Amino acid sequence: MAAGSPRIVIVGAGGWTFPVQLIRDILSFPALNGGVLALYDIDAQAAELTAKATGQLIEIGGLTTAVEVPADLRTALRGADFVLTVFQVGSVRAYAHDIEIPREYGIDQTVGDTLGPGGVFRGLRTIEALRVVAEAMRQECPGALLLNYANPMSPNIWATDLLGVRVIGLCHSVQNTAALLARELGVPLDEVTFDSAGVNHTAWFTTFRRGSDDLIPRIREVMSARHVDETIPMLDRPDDPYRSNERVRAELMQLTGYFHTESSHHASEYWAWFRKTPELTRHYLDRHWDNLEVSAAADKASRDQEIVAEARHGGLRHGGELAAPIMDSIVTGIPRVVYVNVSNGDLITNLPADACVELACVADARGVRPVRYGALPPACAALNQVQIAVQRLIVQAAMTGDRRLAHAAVALDPLTSALQTLPAIHEMTDRMLAAEAEWLPQFARG
Repeated sequence: MAAGSPRIVIVGAGGWTFPVQLIRDILSFPALNGGVLALYDIDAQAAELTAKATGQLIEIGGLTTAVEVPADLRTALRGADFVLTVFQVGSVRAYAHDIEIPREYGIDQTVGDTLGPGGVFRGLRTIEALRVVAEAMRQECPGALLLNYANPMSPNIWATDLLGVRVIGLCHSVQNTAALLARELGVPLDEVTFDSAGVNHTAWFTTFRRGSDDLIPRIREVMSARHVDETIPMLDRPDDPYRSNERVRAELMQLTGYFHTESSHHASEYWAWFRKTPELTRHYLDRHWDNLEVSAAADKASRDQEIVAEARHGGLRHGGELAAPIMDSIVTGIPRVVYVNVSNGDLITNLPADACVELACVADARGVRPVRYGALPPACAALNQVQIAVQRLIVQAAMTGDRRLAHAAVALDPLTSALQTLPAIHEMTDRMLAAEAEWLPQFARG
């Protein structure tokens, strides 16, 4: 592949906002221009909307990148160098079942894309779709790198690796949380170095330094005082998309000794301690935030045009997501350290070898190579082990179509098991399997 001529395929290109954000990022790197952007979606009309915005961005940048909207997946993937998966299988219609059916059983999920009944079922749907993508990639572009953004990240990367394609999982939680901690401590982010490792949405900052200064003790002191003891006022953080306190993460830090990488709203879904009752939820979270409501109200066309308008005003600028710089490093050979999701092996020695882990990797002309971490602090590893047990069942259920494994994955989820009996969990899971059957063909085959 020559610099300036990659074929980049986005699968799920008709999605709300995120595909156009990633395309703006790609177009901001000169080495990624001059090739082809192939925009594929089962909703061809939505893909055409993305293509329209892409054409406007190309015009703004005075670029030569070609845009295609292929009619089928195999045509899109033929000869690809990079493939980005950004889809949400079943869109809002399937997502509503993930959230609304569990709520009838007292299980309230803020996002429902990582753990919980929603995370389990999104995984079952998405792994089946990734199977189709992987099979096509093995035929049409066997050397391509798949960069996956679809959640639940850990089961998706775990399964896709087993399906025999080169894959990494990308998320913005590590870099966003590093920026949050720098703001909370009042130190410049560009002067901070850190180590983070664990599983997606629950990786742990085990070092955080400014020069030779170890800032972990200050993180423990400041975050506890500001968000648990409330002896230091909260900062006004207008650039924080959640605009909320971090009591959940601060209490998890007090439990383990280390701060982790997902927002308190989202993290509150993963454990039984924070959402057992509406009153308890209000105690830990200072406002209601419901991603289903946000998704249902989304207007793709207007948001795409907002991104175009921003580019007209300020030019094509990288917005911070990792896909474009990783591809740039592979094309140009410029090395970058990035935090991504990969198969574990012996990278984190006290987590299972078959699990998917999130940790530092080096991206350069040789690809994306993980850096061995070693052992996590014991309490951090123990919490990750609980999540991995559910993730393994999601992968096995999705790949075999075994309904019993799907039931077990939901039943072993920490929040679900704390709130419901096994008979109620079985009933809820059967209802979700029936409601989402059109997106779960493996269970009809199984």
